[in-house]
Amino acid sequence: MTAWRRLRLPLLAGLPVFLILLGLGTWQWQRLQWKTALLAELASAEAGPARPLDDATPTPWTKVFSNGRFRHDREALLGLEVRGGVLGAQLLTPLERDGAAPLLVVRGWVPLEGNAPLDRPAGPVRVEGYLRPGETADSFAARDDLAKKRFYTLDPAVIGPAIGQPGLAPFALVALGATPPGVLPATAQSLPRPANNHLGYVITWYGLALAELGVFITFARRRLKEPADEPRL
Repeated sequence: MTAWRRLRLPLLAGLPVFLILLGLGTWQWQRLQWKTALLAELASAEAGPARPLDDATPTPWTKVFSNGRFRHDREALLGLEVRGGVLGAQLLTPLERDGAAPLLVVRGWVPLEGNAPLDRPAGPVRVEGYLRPGETADSFAARDDLAKKRFYTLDPAVIGPAIGQPGLAPFALVALGATPPGVLPATAQSLPRPANNHLGYVITWYGLALAELGVFITFARRRLKEPADEPRL
């Protein structure tokens, strides 16, 4: 058996793993480029002016505005969120609009306990924010309490009839804006941004590929220095 033939089996065993690690690193690099571009688009949209809401072709997570009148008598709560050690939820309020379906507005965070006064503007209002697509509850979602108007899934088709506002648009408008200290609800301050951890994954997968390559090179050098097997008679 020649010296190089000794490496045939280790090479056949290690090459697929090496290629898989390179493939995973390349995939994460592509994801990094996509996520970086997406975050740049969100930052640009956040800095730019809001566009009028087009119900015919709504684009999720874009900055828009809509006009109408709040129905504060049909408020509801969404989810659970702790802020400053205080348990609260997102305040949902229908916005009735002329010539369009009523729109569910996520106005911001409010505490569940206490009697903190809430800002409830009367008359015509302009609400600026970003579009959030409707959701459908799965088997792992918390159960909505329809009687208490407490919801854990943003599903307008379910929320609307429960609060006496059927026919809601199939998406919601998450209000944006600066909230003065002590004023509730605490409105969202920015568009949501997904985490961008892909660079760490790129380094991990490529690093493992290089480590495997280094181990194989070290092994191959030692293997090639071993004396050849004596031929059998």
